[in-house]
Amino acid sequence: MKLTVRGSGTSVPHPHRSSPAFWLETSSGSLLLDIGPDAPHRMAEERLDWPSLDTIWISHFHLDHFGGLAPFLFSLKWAPQTRARIQPLKIFGPTGLTNLIKAIDDANNYRLFELPFPVELIEVAAKTKFEILPSVTATATKTPHTKESLALTLTDEAGKIFTYTSDTGFNDELACIANRADLLLMECSFRRNKPIQTHLELSDVLRVAEQAAPTTLLLAHLYPEWDGVDLGSEAKALWQSKVRSEIIEAVDGLKLEI
Repeated sequence: MKLTVRGSGTSVPHPHRSSPAFWLETSSGSLLLDIGPDAPHRMAEERLDWPSLDTIWISHFHLDHFGGLAPFLFSLKWAPQTRARIQPLKIFGPTGLTNLIKAIDDANNYRLFELPFPVELIEVAAKTKFEILPSVTATATKTPHTKESLALTLTDEAGKIFTYTSDTGFNDELACIANRADLLLMECSFRRNKPIQTHLELSDVLRVAEQAAPTTLLLAHLYPEWDGVDLGSEAKALWQSKVRSEIIEAVDGLKLEI
């Protein structure tokens, strides 16, 4: 599996950090993890194969994670690159996904589903195990962020494990779902003294990661308060576990192999 960070930031406009979006390439297809408002154009900027994208995962319905979906579907109606496409686009997300996207579609008769290829909306409940791509198994887990928010753990045919928490507050279950992951992609919204309990600050992230012991810890969803701070160095200085994980600050355009 190969991951490209397409959005390492938040809803706050930033010159170097787009809203959340992560492109995952596997041996059996491509998966976009969240699709913030900036994602469609950023995929093109990175020259990713967006016309052939197989699957989209929506972790929850905040606009910085979901807001690019309707514009992306609308663009596929007119893009010359997709006129010959026949394979379906699958969109997985929490309960309520279908009603939400259909409400947007009906708001101005956008006809988002009148495409040359099928679009399948698949709602996933917490503690559900399913195949998100051929030979890639996914498990969804409830997180303390919104009523619908879900973390996702993927396992490919080679046994590699990738966990994406998306936005979340702290709880002990996070370490369980990310246990021994090859790559753990966590939000790290705040440096310290977080103003809201449904996000993480650095000390929360390290409590989870020290228990989960991932091979690599990738920190994203970074608010502007991280500007000018060496996040990786600060995290390493606070790391207390004897098991050392590689700690990386997500930046737009970063590529990692899992």
